[in-house]
Amino acid sequence: MSIMGSRRVVRAVWGSIAVVVLVAVGGLFLFPTRTYIDQRHQLAVASEQLRVLDGQNNALAQQVDKLHTDAEIERIAREQYHLVKPGEKAYAILPAPVPTTTVPTAPVRHHSSRGLWQRLTSWL
Repeated sequence: MSIMGSRRVVRAVWGSIAVVVLVAVGGLFLFPTRTYIDQRHQLAVASEQLRVLDGQNNALAQQVDKLHTDAEIERIAREQYHLVKPGEKAYAILPAPVPTTTVPTAPVRHHSSRGLWQRLTSWL
């Protein structure tokens, strides 16, 4: 083997080693980076859900506080259960009746199931 041939072999080996090292280093940084990015996305989604749920909890807490007042209890009793205080009279206003229109129909002509000869003989 000549010196030029052995140098080529050495270069090929070092080139292969360099490629393997670069792939290994890339793998070491690529997979954790992808996991990190996925976790950040999941954290952002969870934070948004938490913000929405906190808003709903606040609205429900206000509704609970409102339901503990006498005015709200009276409003619901009157509106949903049609209750009145003693001495008051309740009136119900019914909707106007729906007008019904009848369409005259043409008189129905019944055809006899008898044959022509039977109809002629019964006519005579």
